[in-house]
Amino acid sequence: MLDSLELKNFTVFPDAKFTFGRHLNVIVGENGLGKTHILKAAYCVLAVSARGTKDSGNTIPTKSYLQTAIANKLRGVYKPDEIGRLVRRQAGRNRSEVMCHFANAGCNLEFSFHTASRSEVIIDLAPESWIEYVPVYLPTRELLTIYPGFVSLYETTHLEFEETWRDTTILLGAPLAKGAREKNIRELLPPLEEAMGGTVELDPAGRFYVKMKSGRIEMHLVAEGLRKLAMIARLIANGSLLDKGYLFWDEPDANLNPKLVKVIARTILKISQTGIQIFIATHSLFLLREIYILQQVEFPQLDTRHFGLYESESGVRVRQGTTVDDIGEIAVLDEELMQSDRYMSFE
Repeated sequence: MLDSLELKNFTVFPDAKFTFGRHLNVIVGENGLGKTHILKAAYCVLAVSARGTKDSGNTIPTKSYLQTAIANKLRGVYKPDEIGRLVRRQAGRNRSEVMCHFANAGCNLEFSFHTASRSEVIIDLAPESWIEYVPVYLPTRELLTIYPGFVSLYETTHLEFEETWRDTTILLGAPLAKGAREKNIRELLPPLEEAMGGTVELDPAGRFYVKMKSGRIEMHLVAEGLRKLAMIARLIANGSLLDKGYLFWDEPDANLNPKLVKVIARTILKISQTGIQIFIATHSLFLLREIYILQQVEFPQLDTRHFGLYESESGVRVRQGTTVDDIGEIAVLDEELMQSDRYMSFE
């Protein structure tokens, strides 16, 4: 489990520390305040560590491998021209620090880089062991329709798509899970399949379909909101989101109507209940309220943290607490509430 993430002079954050909950972590803020940057920073560290044994060929992490692997992941995920572009903008030379601490202290990792850094970072604290589970990152866009040939094209051509797309596309293509895990899968899938009106299938040619009673429908012809449900369903069915691990989901409510947002909210809480540590970024009042309602009624045991982002003269600051009420007033949420009040005044 990821216990905390600390960012110093990283993109828009002068000094921000996030102490995470074991199950669900919700990052709230207006556009441009760094919600996605937080998800990506944690994801980069986890993704490098989870593939450490395979990619480095060593069972024990080394600084020499990590300084290049982390830099490459940052460049692939954030797409800066150089690593130094991720340092918070200030006059002169500056130093950015990223610190990830885990429940297992042996996995702790800290690194830094300067404004002039190009292709490597400095490892300030190397982990003693790799993490075990591969993280999943869901961007705001669905990826099922770009799946055919995307990974091979990404690996052989210079594309400007961020690397999270490539990572998640690989996971979507994994074979369906079998054996003891099928029972847990069948507990999570039915609500998603009911909302989609069918099941997700991958044909030998590499194209995804939704199989309905009336026949198969090409994923391109399915509404975008339903494709997002299909993506989650596929990752559950192949075991990528099952039992233990990490899920980063950027604006899970994007392009979904309120009925589907309710399905997503319940799915998020059910997945976190199985042992997946979840991190979501949103500015949807509807999603926040739905999560809160479900937690009070059905999931009171979940350890949840909320993080509110605020702009200040010195950069973006963070307030955190167990509920959305603990993080103060968020302008974008207040606007939704005020609009509701204005609408009701005409009734």
